[in-house]
Amino acid sequence: MSLHAPDSTPGPEYAQAPDTGPAPAQLSGPGEAPVSPQPPGPAPAPSSAQDPAPGRGPASVPEPAPPAPLPGCVITADGAYAARLASDGTSWFPERWTLDGPEPYAVPLPGNQPEEPGTEVVPMGDGRVLIRRVVDGRHSFSLLYPTGPRTGEVPLGAVSGGELTLLPPAPGGRCAYAIAVGERSTGVWMVAGGAFGPEFLAEVPGRCSGGVWLDRAGRMLALDRSLDGGPVKTVAVDLGRGGEVTPLLQIAEASADRLVLADPDSGLLLVRSDAPSPGHERLGWGVLGSTLPVRFPECLCLTDCAVTPFAIQPGQTLMPESCAVALRIDGATGTWLGLWRPAERQMHQLAAPQGWLTGAGLWTRDGELQLPCATESVPCGIARTSVPEPVEEPAPQTVPEPPSAARPVPLQQAPLAGLMRRAATAGTRAAPAG
Repeated sequence: MSLHAPDSTPGPEYAQAPDTGPAPAQLSGPGEAPVSPQPPGPAPAPSSAQDPAPGRGPASVPEPAPPAPLPGCVITADGAYAARLASDGTSWFPERWTLDGPEPYAVPLPGNQPEEPGTEVVPMGDGRVLIRRVVDGRHSFSLLYPTGPRTGEVPLGAVSGGELTLLPPAPGGRCAYAIAVGERSTGVWMVAGGAFGPEFLAEVPGRCSGGVWLDRAGRMLALDRSLDGGPVKTVAVDLGRGGEVTPLLQIAEASADRLVLADPDSGLLLVRSDAPSPGHERLGWGVLGSTLPVRFPECLCLTDCAVTPFAIQPGQTLMPESCAVALRIDGATGTWLGLWRPAERQMHQLAAPQGWLTGAGLWTRDGELQLPCATESVPCGIARTSVPEPVEEPAPQTVPEPPSAARPVPLQQAPLAGLMRRAATAGTRAAPAG
């Protein structure tokens, strides 16, 4: 079987006959046997929050693909708050945006001194802003909040050394997480929301990047992992079971397969893989828990442009093909916006609104895309748009001969049964298999 959108045609989607070649790969999940050889056992976890995080590996170890462009601001999973590093022309400072009221408004949160340009900020569900600063080789974390004319700050502690990156806001907004990449393993840290500052949660064998939440409970985390310099494959990390790791995405044995976005309501997954064209990554889509293969629509492959999905429409339970997806498009002439649904064979390309905090946005359940914007005249605003209604194509006069080769790549023999059972207990709903 193949994962076809209603109007999809053969040809541009990567194909391989399901009854030939090596055993097909799939979206697999916790509870199923790993598809890769036995990974090396995890190193002992640090005993306290002050222990060093894993350090950067040697130059001989292949690095993951270049990361996606950073968004202009970060938005909580429920869309209530956003945070960014703003500038007054002379210095940088954190800024919190409130988005769930009648009108959006921004509150500056300057500290005692200007921030460095690369400082990371993440909004929390209660309106506070987590900030990560690098001080004397240590990653220091604090929660910021407005207190009249000043900024209140709650120091949380620090993690020593290494390469550390904050993950996207977790569902619920109570906790914040980071990954620290070492030579042979990656540490997962809860840097806010614990009782005693940063807490070490799990050691994942291999070098990891990315970070996508798979459920509404903030328990299932997807990471893109490379083991011993091998190809990148996405794995699921169960934070409720001590960081138990199981394969999630493997399209072909030697392909680099990464998860870009996931929507727990519909089960829609956006993936990036070089399986269709080795050495050149393409965007594709699949469904969590389905036995159907990943599709790689031609309309998402733009010549000389980087296309990065950044938001999926929520609330479309059991209807992944109807979810609207927003994409950031970066080309030689600038950055603009793409809007697409898996059920359609075209991507709508629109000019970005003036002052867009590039790469940031969220969908409402009824299909309105909200893009945060900041201009000199409107320092805190929201631009709104939606996916245009599809235009019926005229019926062709003749039936063209179908292109050669083109059944989609099968994923593997079984659906994500294990992940689905566990995710269901954590509040995840997903599309049924098939």
